[in-house]
Amino acid sequence: MSSALPCLSLVSMSASEVLPSHYVRTTSVDEVRQNGAMVVHAGGLTLALFVDADRVYAVENRCPHMGFPLHRGTLKAGILTCHWHHARFELESGGTFDPWADDARVFPVEVREGDVWVDVTANGDLVEHHRRRLGDGLERNLRLVVAKAVIALDNAGLPPTDALTIGLEFGTRYRAGGWGRGLTTLACMVNLIPWLRRDDRRLALYQGLSEVALESAGTAPRFPIRPLPGDGRNPAAFKRWFRQFVEVRDAEGAERCIVSAIRAGMTPTQLADMLFAAATDHRYVTAGHLVDFTNKALESLDAAGWQHAARVLPSLAGEFAFGERMEEANAWRHPVDVVALVEEAGERLPGAVLSGQRRRLEGLEELLDAVLGDDPRTSVETLLRALEQGADPVEVAGAVAHTAALRIARFHTSNEFADWDTALHTFTFASAVEQGLRRAPSPELVRGVFDAAMSVYLDRFLNVPPARLPEPDGSEDPETLLEELPRCLDRQQQVNETGTLVAGYLAAGGDPDALLSAFGAALLREDRNFHTIQMVEASFRQWADTRDRVFLVAAARYLAAHAPTPRAQGQTFTIAERLHRGERLYEDPS
Repeated sequence: MSSALPCLSLVSMSASEVLPSHYVRTTSVDEVRQNGAMVVHAGGLTLALFVDADRVYAVENRCPHMGFPLHRGTLKAGILTCHWHHARFELESGGTFDPWADDARVFPVEVREGDVWVDVTANGDLVEHHRRRLGDGLERNLRLVVAKAVIALDNAGLPPTDALTIGLEFGTRYRAGGWGRGLTTLACMVNLIPWLRRDDRRLALYQGLSEVALESAGTAPRFPIRPLPGDGRNPAAFKRWFRQFVEVRDAEGAERCIVSAIRAGMTPTQLADMLFAAATDHRYVTAGHLVDFTNKALESLDAAGWQHAARVLPSLAGEFAFGERMEEANAWRHPVDVVALVEEAGERLPGAVLSGQRRRLEGLEELLDAVLGDDPRTSVETLLRALEQGADPVEVAGAVAHTAALRIARFHTSNEFADWDTALHTFTFASAVEQGLRRAPSPELVRGVFDAAMSVYLDRFLNVPPARLPEPDGSEDPETLLEELPRCLDRQQQVNETGTLVAGYLAAGGDPDALLSAFGAALLREDRNFHTIQMVEASFRQWADTRDRVFLVAAARYLAAHAPTPRAQGQTFTIAERLHRGERLYEDPS
């Protein structure tokens, strides 16, 4: 950061004018002039002193980019250039001409009877400065700037929701397409934080915010639509209008409906109901991403605060209007028209969902076998029967999410590599439907359970042949297994081995929280993969609700299939951490 008064003319001021106590004598003007640039230590700081055009300047002797000593730089025409990466600084203010470098920290100088006195007190609001720098990093897609700001804000004691709010504000304002992969990644990372170690929590924020920056880079900004004039409309009208606009792919009408519903005072539950109804009016939109993105937007508001709803939720409108609908996909129509099966079930749903009192799901194994089976009609009828008998839709949705996880746990490595994502889409969609039903249960959203079941059916070829599920006897030492996990993920082609390791750890009575922390660390050290992040986050959620190890086995196998990566993004974060600790990156530590 820079100061407003960093230097003074060489003309000495009267010795009778007493300087404040925070000024420290450093050296003489003659010594600085003789050396051209001089390093001094004052007030716990290392400063570089320069004389230029009969003025003395004091600069922290550490380039704000990567810590190189600035006294080794070149001063010409009032511009100090660092010799490592050629960052340039206007000497008087410390301001940089290269936003990736940050402003240099400069200090006020007084010259008294030929001596140089420097004000070494801290200057400016450092928290606000780092918030601004986070914004700079997002705007220019500068990973190192983002990492340094996240670390500084975390060390200042700010909660993760502070960085989340900045990311939401940026991602919904500066990406014309609105909510997308970047903000979903950020929401997933915030959701993972409770399971992560302290140091990994800020790494998660860095990864999420960096993805927001990357997705927004080079795109036009988004211009929000104002709400309708007036207020007081019935929530049912907004829900009806919104579904109508989405039906005809009218993104602007849909967006104005969302922002008007928020202004009219619709509750978070009512807003979620409106969004989920439209998201499931069509089958498995955008391979399930629409429901998952909607769920993540709602979860991000739970964390950051619903006062941000008017900016966040309207940014979903484009996904609603323009997403691919599986009614248009051949696989959902031929040779079996599963779209017709879901729509037929949808007509029977209100009665099935509302009939009788809620009770525990009975015949779980029968339901799982039906959904995993080869007859989609049997799957649909079994689900309807469970609902008609009073089973909680959340529990039924959870059972379908279980079958989707089984597809991944049994995914054979003889499949095409890209088919991991086919199974992943089904699982994250099924999980999002289950989470949505916890938030805003409705007959409309229950249609998503049937969509998920049909996608599980269509994915059946991924389990031909099925990979064997691990059957550990619980005899291994869990601590040894936990230590082996990162080493296992250092090697390629360890899909089955990693799944077996996780199952063995849980069977041996290992601490699940320690496993999740280690799992999170393994995810975060890899370069970002959107689908892997989705997989791990959804699996952690389902594990937390069910304690069923199939979810963690599935996630372990998926992560192993996509590891190791070059881990370049983690290297950037490590550099930022070392700089924050004051390490000298330009020196060989050996």
